[in-house]
Amino acid sequence: MTWTSSPAPQPDARRQSGQTVRIGARIDAKEFYRLLEGQVIDDTNLFSQKLQEWEDYYNYHRPHGALGGQTPCERLRQKAHDPRHRERG
Repeated sequence: MTWTSSPAPQPDARRQSGQTVRIGARIDAKEFYRLLEGQVIDDTNLFSQKLQEWEDYYNYHRPHGALGGQTPCERLRQKAHDPRHRERG
């Protein structure tokens, strides 16, 4: 009789990723609502405008720890100019 060992079960990466996304979204929501300084906005257009302002700040001005202090825009520019990350033709 031959015994084979099966690999140890791996954590479900999809579940972990989802948890990470939810945590990140919760933090982002807290920052967005803090930006509103407790103001309740029941005007859809004004809320959309404030959300767009937040997204611009988040993507172009807010440093991200996971990106080494870069903004998402800075990281995208860096990747776009790095030949190792260009598509192969």
